[in-house]
Amino acid sequence: MSDATINLDALRATPVTREPFPYLIVPGFVKTEAMQAIEADYPKVELPGSLPLPSLTYGENFKQFMDDIRSPAMAELMTEKFNIDLAGKPTMITVRGQCRATDGQIHTDSITKLITVLIYMNGKWEQPGGRLKLLRSPNNLQDAFAEVPPDQGTLLAFRNQPNAWHGHESFEGPRRAIQLNWVCDQGVVWREQIRHRLSAFFKRAGGY
Repeated sequence: MSDATINLDALRATPVTREPFPYLIVPGFVKTEAMQAIEADYPKVELPGSLPLPSLTYGENFKQFMDDIRSPAMAELMTEKFNIDLAGKPTMITVRGQCRATDGQIHTDSITKLITVLIYMNGKWEQPGGRLKLLRSPNNLQDAFAEVPPDQGTLLAFRNQPNAWHGHESFEGPRRAIQLNWVCDQGVVWREQIRHRLSAFFKRAGGY
């Protein structure tokens, strides 16, 4: 089943905000009854940064979650929501478990990423830092038009474009996030996996 762990009806019912770039936010996207098992099987991510899913070890419940978010039903909904043809487009998943104080600087995603989906897995987020802000400009974290606390089961999705600026105030410590992208071609997946693996190697070598 493509919805064993996720609430596709909630995603379907959520409208897309079109300006200044297309996005939607779905609290409770991960089903409450599935959350405990997913969290128990979450990869042990002790390094900061994004780690490619194929490089991680995790349990069956987390695997089911990953299968569900990459399902044809999910792709069809994203196609409909963001008016973009995702037929035949490969997906890429990276996983975060730790945040550095230097993370969260304002940026846009690579132009090779068509749609970005972030799913947060952090219980109720009480910290002032680490709350993702969607921004009108590339140089001011206070120029936000939406804020996404990384609460348990919350989904943010947006269409990547040159003005899709986002970032967050500094936070250091555990912060679980899953990033799913539909990308231009399989070459992007290979290059990104190599880049993330090299980054993880140097972090381990540097004592992170």
